[in-house]
Amino acid sequence: MTDVSSPPPPPTGAPVDLGHLTQAYSASGPPMVEAFGVTKAFGDVIAVSDVSFRIGSGITAILGPNGAGKSTLFRILCGLTPPSKGRVEVLGRDARRDRDVRGRIGLAPQQDAMFDRLSAFEFVEYAALTNGVDSAETRARAALDYVEISADDPKRVGAFSKGMRQRVKLAAALVHDPEILVLDEPLTGLDPVQRSRMIELFNDLAGQDKCLLVSSHVLDEVARLGSNVLVIAQGRLAAAGDYHALRDMMDDRPHRIRIETDQPRRLAAAIIERDLAKGVSVENEEITLDTTDVDRFGRAIAPLAVELTAHLGSVAPLDDDLESVFRYLVEGR
Repeated sequence: MTDVSSPPPPPTGAPVDLGHLTQAYSASGPPMVEAFGVTKAFGDVIAVSDVSFRIGSGITAILGPNGAGKSTLFRILCGLTPPSKGRVEVLGRDARRDRDVRGRIGLAPQQDAMFDRLSAFEFVEYAALTNGVDSAETRARAALDYVEISADDPKRVGAFSKGMRQRVKLAAALVHDPEILVLDEPLTGLDPVQRSRMIELFNDLAGQDKCLLVSSHVLDEVARLGSNVLVIAQGRLAAAGDYHALRDMMDDRPHRIRIETDQPRRLAAAIIERDLAKGVSVENEEITLDTTDVDRFGRAIAPLAVELTAHLGSVAPLDDDLESVFRYLVEGR
């Protein structure tokens, strides 16, 4: 079972303990990736601050907004940059110092820098050669076939769509059959069909007892990746545990909704009078409100607007975006 040890609290509160992650590793064997009080500073800027966790096989989603420190943490895990403080162990060893263990890690970075003049096959074959893979041509073709890209396509990767480039990066990360896969924002730029197929591939790889660390800043993507989640905010571990526990916990607090209407003050007054919201603010033609009973509010708002002859331009929740998760976890539980 994945065990998470909490770091010192962030300035606005302690990390949220969501319970143990459900993805298990063998109780008789060690975890596959461990971080012990990892901190990374760039001058006066602290990118990662005192992060600790233990992860076994399966998919663990690293959830965090852009700039949270996810990519820096991944670079440390892969041995590409040393921590300023603390240590990381991958398969029981230090990837920064141990060349052999680095060869057991596959990285698909967020950065889209690729050798744009190469074909997909040439790019993945080059990755195989740099990893010392025997039969590099055969392995490159197999990796591209796995991500459903033709190895015989002569098109240069510089002409590929964002989604195709993501799949080529995954093939390059897989070509040497690593036990640890570090995938930084791998679903960015994919259309819904491509995203579903990519998530199927991740689950297939997890079923091969590999450890996948997959970062995202999109909450809905994390829901589809699996239940294991580490939440990184402002460089710190803000929460760790089961994704569904996180959502359930958020459902216990008021939900924020924005309404566009041609009669904001009349409608806001009626919402307060009918006790449909705990707090209401009006700005221009928008109402922003907090409600603890979303279902009741949803049933009541349209009839109320009809009663007042108020036109509803839109009624949109503001709580399903990722930033709201971090406001909740870090600022005001």
